[in-house]
Amino acid sequence: MRQINLTSSLATQVLDIARGASAVIMAVYEDMRSGSAAGKEVLVTYKTDDSPLTRADLLAHQHISQRLAALTPDIPVVSEEDDQSQKYRQPIGDFWLIDPLDGTKEFLAQNGEFTVNIALVRDGKAVLGVVVAPALGQAYWGGEGLGALRELNGRLESIRVGDPVGANQPVRVVASKSHMNTETIEFIDRLSPHELVQAGSSLKFCRVAEGAADVYPRLGPTCEWDTAAAQAIVEAAGGQVSKLDGTPLRYGKAEVLNPHFVASSVPLGDSLMLR
Repeated sequence: MRQINLTSSLATQVLDIARGASAVIMAVYEDMRSGSAAGKEVLVTYKTDDSPLTRADLLAHQHISQRLAALTPDIPVVSEEDDQSQKYRQPIGDFWLIDPLDGTKEFLAQNGEFTVNIALVRDGKAVLGVVVAPALGQAYWGGEGLGALRELNGRLESIRVGDPVGANQPVRVVASKSHMNTETIEFIDRLSPHELVQAGSSLKFCRVAEGAADVYPRLGPTCEWDTAAAQAIVEAAGGQVSKLDGTPLRYGKAEVLNPHFVASSVPLGDSLMLR
C-alpha cells in the first residue's frame, strides 16, 4: 500500500484544506449567531449516540474529503460523517482520518471552542496532524520529523510541551466539565496539588502540546477521529499520548472507540503520574 512522504509542504497543504473547511463552518456559524433564516437550519439531526449533526459538519466533511482525495488520490479518507469510509480504517498502511467539526456541542453553544481535525495515520500511528479552531483564530499542526507549530491570530511559532513539574508545583490538568466523571476525578486527585485548565474539543491536547497544561486525562468515551490529529501534534511537540497501561494510543483498530488514555508532557510512568 502506498505511503506519502511526510514533508512540511504536505503539512502546509493539509493546513490550507483545514482552513478552507473552517471558512465553510464559520459561514454557518455567523448565520446562526445572526439569527438569519439560514442560521435556523443549522441543526440537521441527532445521531444514534445522541450527538448532534449540523449543516456545518456535513459541508466541512465534503470540503475536506474532496480536497484530500485530489491531493492524495491513492490515500483513502476516513471521516466521522461517512459510514462507508470506515472500511478503510485499517491497522496497516496510510489513511486520512478526519473529524470535520470536533465539538459540535460547543459550536451550537456558540462558545468558539470547536475545531477541524485532520490526521494522517500510518500503520496504526498518527504521524501528521492539523487542528484549526476558526472562531478563536488558532491553528496547530505537527508530525514525525516536522516538529509542532501553532498560529495565533497570524503569529507563527514553534511549540513544545512544558518541563517536568517540580515537587512543590501544582500539576496543570486540562479537562472538560462535561466529561468530569468519577474515574477522572479520582485520577486528578492523585496529582494533588493541581489546578484545572479548561478547554473544549481537541484543544485540550493542544494545551498540553504548547506547554499551557501538563496532563489531559480522558477516562471516558472518544472515537479515533476525535484524537488522532491532536495526538500527532502532542507527540511532535515532545509529549506522550498513552493508554492507562503506558502503551501508545493506536488507530485502525477493530473498534472505533478509544480506550481510556492520558496525554501528558512526560511518559505515563514518570513522576508526574506517580505523585
